[in-house]
Amino acid sequence: MRSALDEALQAMDGGDVPVGAVLVYDGRIVGRGHNQRELLQDPTAHAEMLALTAAAASLGSWRLTDCTMYVTLEPCVMCAGALVLARVPRLVFGADDPKAGACGSVYDIVSGGQLNHRVDITSGVLGEECSEVLRAFFRQQRALGKK
Repeated sequence: MRSALDEALQAMDGGDVPVGAVLVYDGRIVGRGHNQRELLQDPTAHAEMLALTAAAASLGSWRLTDCTMYVTLEPCVMCAGALVLARVPRLVFGADDPKAGACGSVYDIVSGGQLNHRVDITSGVLGEECSEVLRAFFRQQRALGKK
């Protein structure tokens, strides 16, 4: 999770919502990403999506069946769906997202049972630290008159 937090700080340095993600396979990071929606002007450039793409390229397969995703914020519907489609077996996240979380807070895409794959979830890992990074970013944005 510390590596995911490092990624989140990179997103914040780039002016984007500080969310970071890493995928781990066999004890090593095979994919990493941080939000780059503002930089790339791409609504799909979420940390999780970029980390999944990097991991698939690194492992030479879209099936990430032996990987664990670590992400600082509970994934949204798009990212949760991508975790299911990539067959990621385990998700570890820091902060809950009570507005758009799709791993138990608002929706339950990853373990709800309607889809062909389920993801085991561990939540709250370094949760307060992950939440504080997000709060600091949004305080800064409000002080600048943004968002």
